[in-house]
Amino acid sequence: MEKMNDLRRFGLFDVNAPRYTSYPPANQFGVQTGLRHQAQWLDAVPADKPVSVYVHIPFCKRICWFCACRTQGTKTLRPVARYLETVLTEIAAVGQRLPNGIKMARLHLGGGTPTLLSPELLQRLIDAIDAVFDRSDDFEFSVEIDPTEAAPEVLEALVANQLSRVSIGVQDFDPKVQEAIGRTQTFEQTKTVIDWLRGQGVHNINLDLLYGLPWQSGTRFRATLAQVMTLAPTRLAIYGYAHVPWMSKRQTMIPTAALPGPKARFELANCARDTFSAEGYVPIGIDHFARPEDSLSQAQANQQLKRNFQGYSDDPAETLIGFGASAISTFPGGFSQNAAATSAYQARVANDGLAGMRGFVMDIDDQVIARCIEQLMCYFAIDRAALSALPADRVAEVWARFAPLSDAFPDALSVSADRIAINDGFQPLVRILAHHLDTYVADSDAHSAAI
Repeated sequence: MEKMNDLRRFGLFDVNAPRYTSYPPANQFGVQTGLRHQAQWLDAVPADKPVSVYVHIPFCKRICWFCACRTQGTKTLRPVARYLETVLTEIAAVGQRLPNGIKMARLHLGGGTPTLLSPELLQRLIDAIDAVFDRSDDFEFSVEIDPTEAAPEVLEALVANQLSRVSIGVQDFDPKVQEAIGRTQTFEQTKTVIDWLRGQGVHNINLDLLYGLPWQSGTRFRATLAQVMTLAPTRLAIYGYAHVPWMSKRQTMIPTAALPGPKARFELANCARDTFSAEGYVPIGIDHFARPEDSLSQAQANQQLKRNFQGYSDDPAETLIGFGASAISTFPGGFSQNAAATSAYQARVANDGLAGMRGFVMDIDDQVIARCIEQLMCYFAIDRAALSALPADRVAEVWARFAPLSDAFPDALSVSADRIAINDGFQPLVRILAHHLDTYVADSDAHSAAI
C-alpha cells in the first residue's frame, strides 16, 4: 500500500504522457518536413545495410469502436483495389531511389485489416515488394490477422509467401466487453485460425489484449487471461485502452460510465503481468511479454531491444520504410509520415510518386534524448556506456536533468555517474519520468493516461 500511495503521489493515476514509440512523439511532426526530406533520406539509404518495410492497409469491414487507428470501413474490395494500385506506384517510386539489391530484414503488413485483401491483391503487393527488396538471411514476414476476416485462401497465400509471424488482436474474450467495444470475436474463431497456422508451420503467434475497457473487472479479465494462456502464444502485448473520443469520434460509442477507474486499470494491468509471469513469460518493457526462447527475449537479454511504432522490437534495421496512407518511415536523420487521408495519399502519389507530407528532422540533441528515452522505456535504466557514440557534453546534460528528479521522486530513482535506474516497484512511472526528458511541449489531451 505504501508504494501504491507513492505512485499515486507521483501522478501515475492523474498524468497523461506519450507512449514514446518514437521521440519526438508523432504529434510533434510538422509539415515543414515533407517530400524533399523524404527523397533526400531515401537517396542516402546505404546499400550494405538491410531495411525494414511496413505496409498500411487502412480498411476494415467492421469498425471497432475502441480503435483510434487511421482506418475506414468498406463493404466491397473496390476501394481497396484502387488504394492498392496507389501503394504499388509508391513502392515502385521508392524503389527507384534505393540501391539495387537492397536487403529487407522485416516485412510487416498492418492495418486496418490486411487479411481483407484477396489472394490476388495480396500476391500483387508481395511481388511488388520483392521486386524492390531482396530478403535478408534472417528475414521475417509478419501480418496482423483478424480471425473474423481471414479466409483460408488468404492465409494459404500468406503461408506460401513465407509468413513467419502473426499478430492477432484479442482485446478481451468476454461477450459483454466485446459488445461494448463493437468487436465480436469468439475464442473458438481465434483458436481455429491459430491451430491452422501452427499446422502450416507458423509457430510465432503474437496476441494483443487491452485493459481499461468498459465492463472489465478482475473476475472477467482473469477468465479472458485463462483462455489466452490455453492458446500458448509466443508473445503477448497488453495495452491500456486510451479513451480519446475528442480525437477518435468512433469512441463516442463506448459507454464512458462503464470504464474502469485509474486504480482498477492498474489492478487489471498487474493481473495480466502476474498471470503471464507465472506462466513463464519474460516481461519486456512496459507492456510486452515473450517466451524465454523467443527472439524478443533474446534481444532484451543481449541489450539489443528497440522501441518503435509497433511497440518493442528485435528489428536489426536502422531504417524503416513505410508505405500507404499515414505510414511513418524512420531514418537516421528523422521521420517522414505519408499523407493520412486515403484521398490525400492517393493524390500525392499520383503527383510525385512519394507521399511524405509531414515529419521531423532530428538534431544531435534530439538523437541523444531519443536514445536515452528508448533505453529508459526498454530497460527502465540508462547506461552511460550505451551512449558512448553520442557527444559527451550532451549526455552530461541529460544526467544533469535527472539529478533533481531523484529528489522529486524519492526512492523511485537511483542516479550515479554511470547509470540512471528506476527502482523496483516504481517502473510504472517510466512514461512520466521519460516525459521529464522531453523538450517538446504538448497538449496532455493528445496522450493517454500513464497507466
